[in-house]
Parts: sequence; C-alpha cells; structure tokens
Amino acid sequence: MKALFIFFSILLPSMLNAQKLYQDSMYQKVTISAHKYATVEGENLEMDFYRPVGAEGKMPVVVYVHGGGFNSGSRNTQGIQLFAKRLAKRGYAVLSVSYRLTLKDKGTECEIPTELKQKAIISATEDLTLAIQYMITNTSLFPIKKDKIILAGSSAGAEAVLHLAYGHDYSKQLGELKFAGVIGIAGAIMDKDYIKEENAIPTQLFHGTSDVVVPYGSASHQSCRRLDPGYFQLHGSKIIAAKLKELEKPYYLYTINQGTHAWAGVPTKRCFNEISDFLYNDVLFPKMMRQTERVVTE
Repeated sequence: MKALFIFFSILLPSMLNAQKLYQDSMYQKVTISAHKYATVEGENLEMDFYRPVGAEGKMPVVVYVHGGGFNSGSRNTQGIQLFAKRLAKRGYAVLSVSYRLTLKDKGTECEIPTELKQKAIISATEDLTLAIQYMITNTSLFPIKKDKIILAGSSAGAEAVLHLAYGHDYSKQLGELKFAGVIGIAGAIMDKDYIKEENAIPTQLFHGTSDVVVPYGSASHQSCRRLDPGYFQLHGSKIIAAKLKELEKPYYLYTINQGTHAWAGVPTKRCFNEISDFLYNDVLFPKMMRQTERVVTE
C-alpha cells in the first residue's frame, strides 16, 4: 500500500503538468457579470462577461454575437452560456453581446426591402464596435489582452462579426486595434473584396452546402428572387475561404455536405474541439500558416 501511495504521489503532479492552458479545462468555476455598454436610439444595450475564477493577469477574449435574423435571439441562451463557460474554463474570457434587432416585426425576409436588411447588418456591427470600445476602455472591469480579441458569431451574428472584421471602418472608436481572429458560423459578407491583404486575419468558417438562408457560396439572401424587394447577393464561407486562399492567409473551412442553416446552432457544441484547435494553433500560438479544409457529411 505504501508503494502504491508513492506511485500516485509522483503520477498526479505529472498528470496535472501535462494539462495546457487554453487546451484543457484549467479552472473549475466561471463568473458572469452583466454590463450596459451603450444606449442607442433609446435602447439600452447589454453584454455578459465570462471569466474563469482564479485566473491571473490579462486573458484573450472571444466576443460572441448571437444569431436570429436581426429580429430575434438572445445573448444568454443556454447554448451560448455553455459554450462561453467551456471556453472560460480553458482560460479565455468571453463577451456575449446584445445588439439592436432592427428587423423585429418587419415581416418575412424577401418582403423586407434590401436597404433595411443591409442596414440591419451595419447597425449590429456598429453596436458590436461600441461594446468592444466599452470593454477595452474599462480595463478594471475587463482584464483582457487587446491584441488577442477574437470575434465569433452565428448566422446574423456571423454576418455582424465578419463585416466588423472586413467591411466596417471602426478606427474612430477602436483606433489602431486589429482583431486577432474571427469565427463565422453560417455567415456571409456583402462583398468579397472587403477582404484585403492588409486586413486579412485568421478566419474559421462553418457552413452547410445546402444552406438556403445564408449562402455557402454566392447567392441571394434567403434565396430571394430578383424581383423580390429583399433581393441582394451575399458571399458565404466558400467564397471567403477562397479569397483568403488567394491572398495566402490562414483560414479553417469546415464544410458540412448537404448541411442546412440548422447547422448555425451546431458547431459551438459539436465542433468545440475544432474551435479550440483554431484558437490555439491559428490565433494564439501559430507555428506556421495553416489553410485547413474539412468536409463532413450531414
């Protein structure tokens, strides 16, 4: 029995030392604090900040934006909370952001005029900029690394973060800040040429090939017809990855063959290891420039 005790005394520290920050669950508890970051058009906008209990110093932060077609959705659903806590236990801070739902009560997608749909993307991107500005200027509340801010979002949220990373001038609010990476889940951008040599950052993309809401390639939003009031083109994950490949920049394209828009809510649960791999090897500690493409079948 004595020999067995000595064996475990030696083995346990070595097992603990094998764990790695940002790759394994290093913390047991996570705190969540709610903050009002702005009032826009009379609406109070709030965000939740997740941080691991016991973590010292500044942390990389994942800024997450929920989906919902710019007419619904919430920053604190059970799925988002579980995802944020899982990241926080590995050593990340997480900021989950609410934004103006400018298409609420506006009717069906193809009946909504194009200018209102595009304005919804821009408004969400502007709100997200204000949330990040609030975070980086209140350092006592948010101990984060300014050079390790990663954007992430699903569906409408993915459109917001992709446009903030690539199609929105945020210099007035955020100065020379450059985002460390972006994760788009079933998202798209209005113009692929938003992505340039100087603004390209590590990008992870999840998308189903049969998504008729937000296109995997280049197609109309919501599959609207040319004569519909809400017709306009979007360029999805396949096109974004192709542009980054052309520019010889890092990306991680996860394609779901025959996957529909229902996949917008799947990767934060089912593909957590892939997200963790991207964050660690492409954003935090890149040893080489990777261009990863994976295809799975629905």
